[in-house]
Amino acid sequence: MTPAAHKHLSKKDPVMKRLIREHGVCALVPEKGRSPFQSLVQAVAHQQLHGTAANTILGRFCKLFPGRKFPRPADLATVTDEQIRACGFSYAKIRAIRDIAEKTLSGVVPTSREIVKLSDMEIITRLTEVRGVGRWTVEMLLIFQLGREDVLPIDDFGVRAGYQIAYKKRAMPKPKELLKFGELWRPHATTAAWFLWRAADAAKKKK
Repeated sequence: MTPAAHKHLSKKDPVMKRLIREHGVCALVPEKGRSPFQSLVQAVAHQQLHGTAANTILGRFCKLFPGRKFPRPADLATVTDEQIRACGFSYAKIRAIRDIAEKTLSGVVPTSREIVKLSDMEIITRLTEVRGVGRWTVEMLLIFQLGREDVLPIDDFGVRAGYQIAYKKRAMPKPKELLKFGELWRPHATTAAWFLWRAADAAKKKK
């Protein structure tokens, strides 16, 4: 993110000022090389799985499509559900992946060139039409692929845990409470979320 984000957060919120001092500058660097189709398929693969297991399954999946680093939406028509199942995907995830491919081909899921022209809310509205894709998944895409600066994932466990720790709350905040407080951080909510993740990670390491 930018020095302007650090300056804004430090000025508006003394707790954020302390977190910035403790954890240094925000080191979030978006991975812009993936298409929305690839990002969504990878997100579905990672749902409810450890990262290593999900990456193993994705590696097997990509081998179904020789000559490509990652399949295109149309390539899904060349493989059966049984072949995808053999990679380790559940049938629910297979249905989700098929729907991502179909909605990419129909234009609901935008291309890499199109998505950068859309607002955060337009992207959330369109991508949550896809089976198995919720708001949190789209917010992760906005943050880690598109590098959008004002995304506050209020349902994220790590963000909520980090808020509880950093602000010394007795209980984890409800999403609505976090949303209301987060108005203080705008238009740099993404950077604030990053520091809340760091606060949660630091607390884990102390245990």
